[in-house]
Amino acid sequence: MSEYGGPEVLNLVELAVPEPGEGEVLVRVTRAGLNFADTHRRTNTYLAKDELPLVPGSEVAGVREDTGERVVALLGRGGYAEYAIAAAAQTFPIPDAVDDATALALLLQGLTAWHLYRTCGRVATGESVVVHAAAGGVGSLAVQLGRPMGAGRVIATASTAAKRELALELGADAAIDGAPEDLTERLVEANLGRPVDVVFEMAGGKTFDRSLAALGPFGRLVAYGIASGEANTVRSGALMRSSRSVVGFWLMHCLGRPEMVDEALADLFARVQAGELRAVTGPAYPLADAAQAQRDLAQRRTMGKVTLDPTVS
Repeated sequence: MSEYGGPEVLNLVELAVPEPGEGEVLVRVTRAGLNFADTHRRTNTYLAKDELPLVPGSEVAGVREDTGERVVALLGRGGYAEYAIAAAAQTFPIPDAVDDATALALLLQGLTAWHLYRTCGRVATGESVVVHAAAGGVGSLAVQLGRPMGAGRVIATASTAAKRELALELGADAAIDGAPEDLTERLVEANLGRPVDVVFEMAGGKTFDRSLAALGPFGRLVAYGIASGEANTVRSGALMRSSRSVVGFWLMHCLGRPEMVDEALADLFARVQAGELRAVTGPAYPLADAAQAQRDLAQRRTMGKVTLDPTVS
């Protein structure tokens, strides 16, 4: 990217292979992960500002050039490429039984889903949990983690019948349309007529407001995305009158804190290897089709983890 804007600013170019510095490793990329945050970075509306020119992409799976080990890595930038630089401390071995797309799904999305339950939502045994965008990368994992992490009832929302069916297959107790209109009432109905305890919310705007209204006393809404691009205002008096909480979460604050990454990622890998957790992997686009991949992701045409494959043309 040499400018900010629509998907058309993503151009395939030839660059020199980057050279790792102190504490860094060079990874030959076999899959690069796409995230909704990439679309915000493309328009310079992300939480952290970028500098141009920019090779986007915050996660890759591949092979360490120095050791030949299969790894998955978190990056600041540079993932949409054949080679990427990663901090050694943010590079993790991939177990033999785990494929690249699954490893990528567990890295950003999996860690996010894990911390939504444990760190931010602090879901107690038997509490109801609402998972918005339940067929997406984070949502599809969060639905499956619900019961193992103590949720009593998992309510999924998704935009199409096919996505809602997938959420039910993954273990949701109920799956409803996530459209904002009458969302509060539908969530309460899906929770058998009771206000809900916890909501994992990534859209913002009306979805945020109507999800917050569906919470009962001491309920928690965890905001981890702003897919709609719509801002919200939360009033302290309204929170006090309802005893509700709003918690923000950005995975980047876990980086540099090994105790927040190592244990969670090991737990996720172990669940996959035991057959208790399935990463829903979506399409793999050639690197040259990164613009189309972002269009499809933004327009909700995909399900599960979307990746780029730099090994195919």
